[in-house]
Parts: sequence; structure tokens; C-alpha cells
Amino acid sequence: MNKLQTTILTDTWVVASWDEYIQVIENPGHGKAKGYYQNGRMRIEMPPIGNDHSRDHTVVITAVSIFAAIKGIPMNGNDNCTYRKTGEREVQPDVSYYIGDNANAIPYGTSIVNLDSYPAPTLVIEVANSSLADDKGEKRLLYEDLGVAEYWILDVQNAQIIPFAIADGGSKRITQSLVLPGLEISLLNEALRRTRQIDQSQVIAWLLTQFQESKSIH
Repeated sequence: MNKLQTTILTDTWVVASWDEYIQVIENPGHGKAKGYYQNGRMRIEMPPIGNDHSRDHTVVITAVSIFAAIKGIPMNGNDNCTYRKTGEREVQPDVSYYIGDNANAIPYGTSIVNLDSYPAPTLVIEVANSSLADDKGEKRLLYEDLGVAEYWILDVQNAQIIPFAIADGGSKRITQSLVLPGLEISLLNEALRRTRQIDQSQVIAWLLTQFQESKSIH
């Protein structure tokens, strides 16, 4: 196990049994680490501490929450929540949401969300600064298998969201959210670009105007 533990901090997929993965992720020394497990392999990521990742993380959470509130879409969001199907797979996405009929699927008092008892989140968002290739590849396959309805990758370096709709075990690119009807991804991308020039409060004020205008149109 010592050799395995020296490998886990490289942000790469490592062959491991489920028990080995649990031993690593529950190690107090890795208390802030994020863990992923699929098909007999695990990936352990240390949390980003950079300004760019954390700012975009904040913007996307705020934007989605405000849109849902304005449109009257039932929704509950989770920040860095753990979803586990024991013995098979585990994910700890940056952001995740239960939307619509599933908004209240996870009761208060729940720690790790047991996917043998509860549904997978409706929308998952990974904020990718240095992990873009993996988020587009292995993690996308993982979320396909998990059965989320929609998966977004926030590409920090290029200030854009790469969104996928997931159905029937596969995924396809979309330009408008299907789980948040009326939300154009191009609008979120414009908001991300604006954050590079002006402060977040100005960007959120601009988004509020855009969302309210689109509501009046529909």
C-alpha cells in the first residue's frame, strides 16, 4: 500500500481495488483530497488553491442558482459532494445539482450520497484548470455510467463551458441546457469572459438583466 500511496497525488488513474481506494480516501492525511473510482481504477486529486479556478467555481454556482430562482425551477445544489455506489464507483464533482422532480431527493442529515438508495445528480459541473483532458475523457465516461442527465466542463483557461447531455449511456454536445430550459450556454460563456475584465458583482448584475429579459420574452 505504501507504493500506492506515493502514487496517488499525481492526478492520474491508478489501478486499485475498492478497498484500497477507500483506505486512501479515508486516510486523514488526504482529508482535502477529491476521489474518483471506476472500473478498478482510482484517481485522487488535491484541491485547487488557485485564484482562477476558485473564481470561476463561484461564478458558475451563482449563475445557475440565480437562473433557477428567476425561472422558478426547483433545485438544490451541492458543492464538492461525494456520490458513492459501493464497490463500483465514486465521484466528487466540483458542483452538482438536483433539479426538478429530484430537487429534494437527498434529505438533510445525509453525508456521502449512497447511489444504491438515491438517484444520481441531475447536473454535474467539473471546473477544469489543469484537468481538462481527463474531464473530457475518463470523467465524462464515468458520468455517463453514473446516469447524470447533464455534464458541464468549465474550461478555466479558455473561459468557456463545454456542456454535454447524457442519455442511453452516451453523451452529446449541446448549446442550451436541457435540465435548465432556456439557459443558453453562450450567455454563461460571455459572463465568464466578462469576469476577466470586471468584478463579479457587475457580471452577476449583467446576468440578472439577461435572465429577466429572457423570462419576459418567454
